[in-house]
Order: sequence, then C-alpha cells, then structure tokens
Amino acid sequence: MHNARYIELKRMDVRKFFRENIKNLTPYSTARDEFQGTLGTYLDANENPYDNGYNRYPDPHQRELKRRLGEVKGVPVQQIFIGNGSDEPIDLVFRVFCEPGRHNAVSMAPTYGMYQVAAAINDVQMREVQLEPDFSLNEEKLLAATDAATRLLFLCSPNNPTGNLLPAAQVERILRAFHGMVVLDEAYIDFAGWEKSFLHRLDEFPNLIVLQTLSKAWGMAGLRLGLAFAQPVVIETMSRVKYPYNINVVTQKLVYDRLAQGLEAQVAEICSERQRVVAAMQTLPIIRKVYPTDANFVLVKVEDARGLYNRLIEEGVIVRDRSRIAGCAGCLRITIGTPKENDHLLQILSQA
Repeated sequence: MHNARYIELKRMDVRKFFRENIKNLTPYSTARDEFQGTLGTYLDANENPYDNGYNRYPDPHQRELKRRLGEVKGVPVQQIFIGNGSDEPIDLVFRVFCEPGRHNAVSMAPTYGMYQVAAAINDVQMREVQLEPDFSLNEEKLLAATDAATRLLFLCSPNNPTGNLLPAAQVERILRAFHGMVVLDEAYIDFAGWEKSFLHRLDEFPNLIVLQTLSKAWGMAGLRLGLAFAQPVVIETMSRVKYPYNINVVTQKLVYDRLAQGLEAQVAEICSERQRVVAAMQTLPIIRKVYPTDANFVLVKVEDARGLYNRLIEEGVIVRDRSRIAGCAGCLRITIGTPKENDHLLQILSQA
C-alpha cells in the first residue's frame, strides 16, 4: 500500500490544487524582469537618479540572496521563496490554494496562531484538531478532519507553544495520506537538530511546503525574513502572487552578510542553557510540570499562571501567558535567554 501511495505522490501534479484565477494570473512585471545582462543606466522606474545607496528599487527576485541561501540550506534556488517574515508565505499559501468561502484548511491545536488569523483574513475555514494531553499528535484524527474541500494541512514541528518535535515517520505518513498541500513549519528546527529537517526530502514529496525563518536561531527577527521551500512550480506561483518588491534593499544586504557568520556557537549555547534551565525548573515547588522541548523555549505548568506572569513583569521579565489556550491551562511559555537572563529568571522563580 505504501509503495502504491509513493508512486502516486511522485506522479502528483500539484498545479491541480491552485486556484483557477491564480493559474491564469498575469503578475506585475518591471522592465528589469525582461532584461538579461548588465545594466548601467536606469530610466525605467521613475526613481531618483542620485545614488544614496537606497534610491533604486530592490531586486524583486532576490537573486544574490537566494544563491547564498541555496548554499547555506543545500536547496536549489528554484525551490526557495523569500518572504517578509514567515507570515507572508503563510498568507500566500491561502491565496494560492484556497478559494475563499469554498475550501478549508486543517491544523493541530494548540499551534502558531497566525495560521488561524491568515485563514480568517482569506475567508477560509480552519479546522483545528486538539493534540493529546501529552501534546502528541493523533494523525488519524487529523486526517479525519479533512474532506474533499481541504486544500491545506498545517504542521508545526517543533510546535509552538508546546515545543515538541513531531516524529519524522508520522509527518511522512501524513504527507503520503493527505491529498493536498502539507505546510510544515520548521521555524525552530535549528534547536532540534538540522538533520531532522524535511528540506532534503522536498523532491520526495511534491505536496510538501517547508517554512523556515531567520528570526529565531539566526537572530534576525528585526529584519523580518522568512523562507518557504517547495517544488519549483509552487515557488514560481507564490512569486507571481507576492507584491513585487517585498524584501527591501537593506534587509537583503544585511541578511546576505549575516549568513556568512554562521549560527552554530549561539545555537549550541542556547541548547545548553535550555538543558540547564529545564533541570533547574524541575526542582522548583512553583513549577508543576515542565514539558519536553526541542525548541528555544519551554512550556511550564504552574500554580497560578497569571499571578506568576504579573510577578515576572514586576521584576522586568516578560514571558508568554498561554493559560487561556485549550490544552495549556495554567501554562507559561518561557524563551531561553542569555545565561545572565536565565539566572535572573530562575532566581525570581525560586523566590516565588
């Protein structure tokens, strides 16, 4: 059965999932899109001609940055989409694949809240399937929530706010079983182990879209740059739908330079601190439960979530109160900071 399903996946033409108006869309184009070669005199875009470093529009295709990202990620440039944060490709997949008021999407819950927000903005029903009490995913329940009108299925791994990585075999089974596009959000994958990413399996699963970000492990949250990886036809279609100059000149240059610096040392320290903070929290009376985490944060259940949240605020420490989310009653989500910040946090918790 698996072999037959595998053959079907390899033959899948994902273009059948595109909205009809998107298939026929004529994208906005510039004169520079039509020219191949070296330009010297720019008289096409009504720009200010006096060079100040920012007077020209950015490359709408981010060619140089994509080449650099392709080297870092080990992915062909034809399979890379660069967005203004990961929220842009999240919104775009709804616009590319889902007819408003007709199609639906499915996600697990609790998970990253922008899937639900983007669905609502695009008038797409989002069906949420509650995780088990230990935050594991019941794939049968997830797939049972889909129907013929389901175009998107969202998985977040490691998940936010629970922190747990989904088993690779489970993700693979879902990809094989779901007749639609699976969006696998790997925003925190660097903290789980790069080898656990599905990036190297893109060609195996035509219906897979992997999301990543430079906001977390790479330390570029202020630059707002997110990534989507998929089959070339999906990336090309998303690029046709996006606004033409979505990534500005400054961001493209700063990200290009930052990528040369690597991230291994900081990720290693964050993971080491994660282990230390979790071990310390498990000894504190105020902490009822510390949930396993593969991300750069930890979800903890406490006696009085709102009271402790306010106490931390008074001490100048802000965390995320997740206690109102179904399945997360009494829980705070706490990011792993620098060793000094973590010491400060643990001192407050030990005195609470």
